[in-house]
Amino acid sequence: MEFLPFTRPAIDEDTIAAVGDVLRSGWITTGPRCQQLEAELSAFCGGRPVRLAASATAALEMALQIAGIGPGDEVITCPLSWIATANVIMKVGATPVFVDADPATRNIDLAKIEAAITPRTRAIIPVDLAGLPVDRDRLYDIARRHKLRVVEDAAQAMGASWNGQAIGRGGDLVSFSFHANKNMTSGEGGCLVLNNAEEARLFEKLRLQGVTRLPDGTMDVDVLGGKANMTDIAAAIGLGQLKQLDGFNTRRRELARLYFQHFDRSLGCELPPEDFANSNWHMFQPLLPLERMSVSRGEFIARMKAENIGVGVHYPAMHLFALFRDKGYAEGQYPAAEDIGARTVTLPLFPAMRDEDVLRVCQTFSAALRAVLH
Repeated sequence: MEFLPFTRPAIDEDTIAAVGDVLRSGWITTGPRCQQLEAELSAFCGGRPVRLAASATAALEMALQIAGIGPGDEVITCPLSWIATANVIMKVGATPVFVDADPATRNIDLAKIEAAITPRTRAIIPVDLAGLPVDRDRLYDIARRHKLRVVEDAAQAMGASWNGQAIGRGGDLVSFSFHANKNMTSGEGGCLVLNNAEEARLFEKLRLQGVTRLPDGTMDVDVLGGKANMTDIAAAIGLGQLKQLDGFNTRRRELARLYFQHFDRSLGCELPPEDFANSNWHMFQPLLPLERMSVSRGEFIARMKAENIGVGVHYPAMHLFALFRDKGYAEGQYPAAEDIGARTVTLPLFPAMRDEDVLRVCQTFSAALRAVLH
């Protein structure tokens, strides 16, 4: 049967034509399409300033710089995330401080954050794993009481909401990703939602070598910047995707409901929280019952791929990577994150999937798992 990947972007002909228009225009780097996408994203975020970047990782790093985070500071986050979440903390010279995951939500355990706060703590980076938002009410209550900045790693949460408010319309600094596997894509890219014009102007300088253009055609540089601007080619894709985001996320919710309907619950897997009020269903991730399996997760994934079904792993607990083991982290420190990271499998979920594709995945998953259970 046809190979079914765990994700696939949906690019329509209008978007392809828009990219062609950009290429023919002669202006392919940062230009009018980027300005248009920033304006439309700002409207999406309730009028807040939004600035584009070459990646959500770059946006997160610049958010920390805008928040004044640097050497000697500590930033709290969860080890159950893509490595970028901790990398950006170290890139600005600060120290990541991990707090274990909540076994129920798989996001940072809010009940454990305050125990990790020290006099050096300056910020929290929450991660909305699989598009399920962290409880923003509890999170910001903690941040306010301890006078901490919040840099939301909402890379997976485009179109998700908390208590009826879209992620990005409230809060502090909010980073979204437009990577190819996200709910909307620009090929590569991301953005940062900011609080005011001053922060937005600083972001503009940080993403392009610190340059300020002067009216007489000259320039000045007063901050150390980098190179993280988006191209108009990418922005053209993003504009086409943003128009379809609501439809994409509606379809993702429909597919997630089908997974819950058809998934064989007698297998002993733990299913994700059945949240259809807040999540954008970026991913559907059961946890394997490894203790009852005669093969490893990798071998199980290989069996699924042999049936032409793609399965991903998002994410291993990052404190077990060599980079962090060399800093003294060890197995057993964050047991919930380790358990979830070891047992997670990401099943196919993208808007172009058919209803029957979900049924096929569920049936194949059940057969493959039953064959190795003991």
